[in-house]
Amino acid sequence: MKNKKSSLKIQNIVATTSLGKDVPLIKLAKTITNTEYNPEQFPGLVLRIKQPKSAVLVFSSGNLVCTGTKSISQVREVIEQVIKTLKKINVKITDKPKITVQNIVASGSINLMLNLNFLSLELQNTEYEPEQFPGLVYKLDDPPATFLLFSNGKLVCTGTKNNQQLNESMEQLIKTIKAVQKSK
Repeated sequence: MKNKKSSLKIQNIVATTSLGKDVPLIKLAKTITNTEYNPEQFPGLVLRIKQPKSAVLVFSSGNLVCTGTKSISQVREVIEQVIKTLKKINVKITDKPKITVQNIVASGSINLMLNLNFLSLELQNTEYEPEQFPGLVYKLDDPPATFLLFSNGKLVCTGTKNNQQLNESMEQLIKTIKAVQKSK
């Protein structure tokens, strides 16, 4: 049983903000090229940002949902680009938008081989159906996080809202798995 320090890499941050002004989505779609807008299917406009690569859902209320970034500084950068883009269609944003992280998705490894059948029996809040999907779903309450665990020790963590929650949930996971494996 190797026991190097775990590693996590943020893959995606979902963040929301409000610009405090209505946005004319039809005008935005007609003026800006990197957009998708099908109001019959979805009320928001998708604005694609090349650098950092991300997508922003823009709603007529001025609410934004930013996805695809890997850091809070990237989220800020993307929101600034959206504000500059809106200036081109005469929507001037004067207030600095307050950004709220809704979800962080991170992937990594705990560098342990995992017996998923055993873990599914020993841990609370798990779902494991190997015929359907090769990973075990393990939910933590505090901090709130959901892990996808694979037998090779690789994992995906979702549901945290900041680095502290992400790190605490990983510590909690490792502590719990080690305790359960010792009881074997």
